[in-house]
Amino acid sequence: MKTKLITREGYDKLKAELDFLWRTERPEVTKKVTWAASLGDRSENADYQYNKKRLREIDRRVRYLTKCLEQLRIVDYSPQQDGKVFFGAWVEVENDDGELKRFRIVGYDEIFGRKDYISIDSPMARALLKKEAGDVATVLTPAGEATWYVVNIDYINPS
Repeated sequence: MKTKLITREGYDKLKAELDFLWRTERPEVTKKVTWAASLGDRSENADYQYNKKRLREIDRRVRYLTKCLEQLRIVDYSPQQDGKVFFGAWVEVENDDGELKRFRIVGYDEIFGRKDYISIDSPMARALLKKEAGDVATVLTPAGEATWYVVNIDYINPS
């Protein structure tokens, strides 16, 4: 089960994607389907088949985004969060081998296409919640327990 939280930036990005699909891409693809259908035999018409498939993909994504945006709760930054790890935080952690990792804890729908974002539902995020700089987090992984030290917590991405 995924937590129904999202950052303001993530919500705006999903909303923009929905708007683009519904107002721009879907009308263009619909025109192509209509044009290709007017050419006659649809069974051997590659334009028709491809664009019809694309239209189904767009409709599926539009349905998902519409449902998703209705259910998600936007979590905005609050100054009370400073110094502790909460949703939306940029966290830098280090293990005993000196390996450094930096990532942001966000909602499930925001992690795709970003290597520096992790889901609030991930074992790492769950282990880090409410920790402060200098605290130790024990993360349960399929390979066993891993120990990470919280180096830095920030709510603004410096890069």
